[in-house]
Amino acid sequence: MDMDLKLRKPLGFKNSSEEEQMFYLSKIEHTLRLPPHLLSLPLDEAVKKELENIFLDKVIADLGLCISVYNIYEIEGGFIFPGEGASTYTAKFRLIIFRPFVGEIIAAKLKESDSNGLRLSLGFFEDIYIPNHLLLSPSNCKPDPTKRYEVIWTWDFEEGKLDIDGNDEIKFRVIGVNYPSIPIEQTEGSKPFAPMVITGSIDDDGLGPVSWW
Repeated sequence: MDMDLKLRKPLGFKNSSEEEQMFYLSKIEHTLRLPPHLLSLPLDEAVKKELENIFLDKVIADLGLCISVYNIYEIEGGFIFPGEGASTYTAKFRLIIFRPFVGEIIAAKLKESDSNGLRLSLGFFEDIYIPNHLLLSPSNCKPDPTKRYEVIWTWDFEEGKLDIDGNDEIKFRVIGVNYPSIPIEQTEGSKPFAPMVITGSIDDDGLGPVSWW
């Protein structure tokens, strides 16, 4: 698989909003075998279905999370190699990739919170973490009476106190996008492996639950 890692401007939008800037187009060349059950379809449709099966919701290290096959602009091949019951093609295409840039401001929903900080979700991506030292200062936490293993974080400022209760979207600044190595083994009770992790901060004016500002 040959990938063009030089990411273009966000999807070619002339006036991109904050949400659109999280997504990019990336050129990829990939050789694939076309399963027999797809042979009744037009070639471009069959190839697209197989590419979606291969790439959608998968993370490519240093590139991002694959959201959609944007278009296919070249298909070559159709060879059947000895001992194989499927045709092999080489496709050149573009993927819509989710990978926010460092410094970007994004709004997400609270998924869970503990003494280490917050975990946020965009719906299609849920490995966004705001560590406790990057919450608005000073902040402290207390047990959540409705969720046994979670806490409620509170910003304790001069004029009063504000809770992060999960009712509002939370604006955060991206400070890192990491692609952890696959662990050789995982201990019992450890979090599921995340191939892509976003670290964010809300320790600045205008960040945090949108109702605060």
